[in-house]
Amino acid sequence: MTSEHVSNDEFFENVAQLFEANRKKGHGTVYLTQKRVIESSDVPSAGKSVDDPLWDTHPENPVPIVLRASNNKSTKRKGTDREDIPKTRISTIVQPGHLDAFYARYADVCRAGMGGLKKRDRKKGKKDKKKKKGGPAETKG
Repeated sequence: MTSEHVSNDEFFENVAQLFEANRKKGHGTVYLTQKRVIESSDVPSAGKSVDDPLWDTHPENPVPIVLRASNNKSTKRKGTDREDIPKTRISTIVQPGHLDAFYARYADVCRAGMGGLKKRDRKKGKKDKKKKKGGPAETKG
């Protein structure tokens, strides 16, 4: 994994490309993760954890967020049209002051990329549960 982070604009372009590549293939996965960036010098002493067990959930100063996106590595298989695709990893750091604007654009990119997903058929699952409940109850009565 490379330790270089791309700019926020490059991140959005690359994530859109990952979604588009999976849409063209008809299958695939895009992993999206995020976490806080805490430098080792910013870690407070262990004494704070005794007073407040959740001390790390509300830091004194806002911390930046790192967002990562990656796809699954795909290898060619016999009898399929699957191609060798290398794993792509993208990451960016968002400063606390830019989070609102970033998340607004991030939501738009994710919505656009997930437009090709199939809706889940919930009726089928409900019918199966009713059959399972109804089957044993009918035989007992």
